[in-house]
Amino acid sequence: MEHQFDGRGLVVAADVSTIVELRRLAEQTAQLGFIGGYKIGAELAGSSGFHAVCQAVRAVSGHPLIYDHQKWGTDIPEIAGGGALAKLRSAGFDALIVFPLAGIETLKRTIAGCIDNELIPIVGGEMTHRGFLSSEGGYIEDSAPERIYRDAASLGVRAFVVPGTKPERINAYKRLIGAQVDRPTFFFPGIGRGQGGDIADAFRAAAPYPCYAIVGRGIYAEPDPADAARRLWSAI
Repeated sequence: MEHQFDGRGLVVAADVSTIVELRRLAEQTAQLGFIGGYKIGAELAGSSGFHAVCQAVRAVSGHPLIYDHQKWGTDIPEIAGGGALAKLRSAGFDALIVFPLAGIETLKRTIAGCIDNELIPIVGGEMTHRGFLSSEGGYIEDSAPERIYRDAASLGVRAFVVPGTKPERINAYKRLIGAQVDRPTFFFPGIGRGQGGDIADAFRAAAPYPCYAIVGRGIYAEPDPADAARRLWSAI
């Protein structure tokens, strides 16, 4: 599957509250050469609608739009891979973040649905926070993320979410996935303000592959989002 993410840069997690804020954020950052796209979450999309959020960004930017349902992939195959994918694409989204915690059949159906609707699937297996894996007291077996990444790669997925707070895990997953996928792309949330991941460490861990830091509060919550983004990028 071809996709638009084949370099290095920042994806702005636009976790703002209103369409007005979203458009202003896009206006302030769209001309920065290292911006690789905008990630829209469930709260804003749910309150304002898929079409409205896409139109707000498209009015000022042609960057790819990624939808993050937080978390897509936790329902039965027929729902996760069903008609909502066509609605996302028709609204203007280019890609979808998927954490297939409901299992292999949900992963298969979701990837097939993304292909049918020309959406780029970006598959995640491990999240950024402690308490996710069983070794940390969580409910997800430690081996599960590796299985998810392997299965996604075998289904033709080329873009993956890895935890930006855990450079050693980025490195491990990079090697695992790189053995199956020619030139995979990695996205890492958890950078900077909020969760504290170090952007330079994350990029080093993902090298030499295409990779993008997903940054929210460290950009949109700053007085000057464009300047904040430049400072982050200069740290790489």
